[in-house]
Amino acid sequence: MFDSSEYETRMKNAIEHFETELKKVRTGRAHPDMLAGVKVETYGQFMPLSQVANITVNGGTMLQVTPFDPATLQAIATAIRNDASLGLNPTDDGHVVRVPIPPLTEERRKEIVKQTSAKVEEAKVAIRGAREDARKELKGAELPEDVKKKAEKSVDELTKKYTDQIDQLFKAKSDEIMTI
Repeated sequence: MFDSSEYETRMKNAIEHFETELKKVRTGRAHPDMLAGVKVETYGQFMPLSQVANITVNGGTMLQVTPFDPATLQAIATAIRNDASLGLNPTDDGHVVRVPIPPLTEERRKEIVKQTSAKVEEAKVAIRGAREDARKELKGAELPEDVKKKAEKSVDELTKKYTDQIDQLFKAKSDEIMTI
């Protein structure tokens, strides 16, 4: 019998990765995960911001970044400012970095949805890759033809299930982004 659990796991991992990427997408409201992709150069190496500072939401439209080591304050502010995909302008008062989240314009909202649709395609490519690998394994397997057809249909159903899930997640995120 054909075991498709390995491929289903790969598809689930693609969904989890996509959900993680969606958390980083800016929606007009402050959220600590917005800064998840920021790497700060400290102690001679690049580290994720979450490993050098505590990120909290202050008032819904402001992120407050409190460094564990005050000496890294400037490096944190610079790393956030230099991340062009965020388009944020942090300020520091010597103790914490404040990152105001400006309201999104209609044009910027559409641009963010477009960028997010690229992430949708990446996730779907990962799922289709798992499907193709399953098909290759089926093709080379010593199984009766009817078992192969049934297994192939099962893999196609899994693929449809997970691509539909990606579409639903994207639609929900698009609606969230476009809501003022």
